Amino acid sequence: MNTTTKTFALLALTVLSLGFLQSCKNKEPSIIKIYVRTNSNAVAPGVKVIVIGDQGSDPKTNEFVDTLITNDSGFAEFNMQEHFDEGGKDYEVGYYRVIAKTPTLYGEGNVRARVHTTAVETVFIQ
Repeated sequence: MNTTTKTFALLALTVLSLGFLQSCKNKEPSIIKIYVRTNSNAVAPGVKVIVIGDQGSDPKTNEFVDTLITNDSGFAEFNMQEHFDEGGKDYEVGYYRVIAKTPTLYGEGNVRARVHTTAVETVFIQ
C-alpha cells in the first residue's frame, strides 16, 4: 500500500472510533420528580417543594438545595444533571430529603436519585 492510502485508512478508522465513543455516552437527563398529594389522594398544585442533599448518607451526597412550586398536575420536576456533573465521573447516586409545605399543610419524604435516570417520589401533605 502506498502512504496516501495508509494515511486515509488511519484517518477513517480514527473518525469512526471517535464517533462510536461519542454514541456510547448516556445523554439521558438526571431528574427528580416529586408528586404532592393530600391525605384524600388529591393532587396538590401550588405547593412549595424543597429538595435537600443528605450529606450524612453513605455514599455521601454532595451539597444541594433547591425549591420549586408544584404545577397544576401536582408535581415539581428538579433537573439534577448539573448537580451530578459537578460531582465528577464517580458521583452517580445521591440521597435527598424532600419537604412539601403550604402555610397550613406539611409533608416529608426521601428520594434516591441516580445519574441519567428519573427518580419519582410522592409526598403526602396533611
